[in-house]
Amino acid sequence: MATPTLTDGPVTIRPIRLRDARALEHELVRNRGWLRQWEATNPHGPAGFDVKASIRALQANGRSGGGLPFAVEYEGEFAGQLNVSSITYGSLSSATLGYWVAERFAGRDITPTAVALATDHCFFGLGLHRMEICIRPENAPSLRVVQKLGFRYEGLRRRYIHINGDWRDHFCFGLVVEEVPEGVLRRWRDGRAPESVARVTEADLQAATHPLRY
Repeated sequence: MATPTLTDGPVTIRPIRLRDARALEHELVRNRGWLRQWEATNPHGPAGFDVKASIRALQANGRSGGGLPFAVEYEGEFAGQLNVSSITYGSLSSATLGYWVAERFAGRDITPTAVALATDHCFFGLGLHRMEICIRPENAPSLRVVQKLGFRYEGLRRRYIHINGDWRDHFCFGLVVEEVPEGVLRRWRDGRAPESVARVTEADLQAATHPLRY
């Protein structure tokens, strides 16, 4: 599956390439404190991180049709990554979306723009029906992204993904194509994204502050 290049203003998402390895590694090291708390980890023990191997794995997943691996650029500068994964067709026709940008690019609406571009491509380019984003309760910047774009809150997933050394709870948000006939980006730019639908229930907010009891 070909990963497209998509642009809106100064923000571009494009296929990640092996020659991005140096810029990617530089940003990961430079933003270690900013990103580490949100990084997926190996539940079976520590593992080294090989940037080129990671890019090759993302590219292989893309060629097999399972994902779309993007680099995020701002005014032509490498700013982060966005990955569409778990692409499924047929009766489910859905995918999951994850992302990060370097700390110095925060607050410029880069991430919501990138997420909107990717979601619109999945809906109207690939013909998918549903997109999902799962976010740790503590990740306020990412929660603001789904709020801005009008992704609906769908529930709390306990100990869902292994992040920064432990299994972490996540809030789940979803969007289906019928909700955005004009596209996610256009709805947001026009100021019509219903931010209230991303509101997490009080019960789930409270549950997320307490560890799961066995």
